[in-house]
Amino acid sequence: MNNGIVELDLHGMNSFQAKTFIDSRLKSAKKDIYRLRLIHGYHGGTSLKQMILKTYRNNPKVIRIEIGLNQGTTDLVLRELF
Repeated sequence: MNNGIVELDLHGMNSFQAKTFIDSRLKSAKKDIYRLRLIHGYHGGTSLKQMILKTYRNNPKVIRIEIGLNQGTTDLVLRELF
């Protein structure tokens, strides 16, 4: 964890494993966590990225999804940091 950002490395996981891992971290996220940074990579395809966008765009705990400047990361924003 780094200042309210939790990084989850999804390399080597299939979509089911990644979703299960992300769901467990979303469920256990405390109030000091405002962003989950999902590191999925992009050289091996975009299936994890597409699963993240489709699955979490309507999740009540996620206020928005941000695609990182690095193509291999996607952020789930849980709270605004003011």
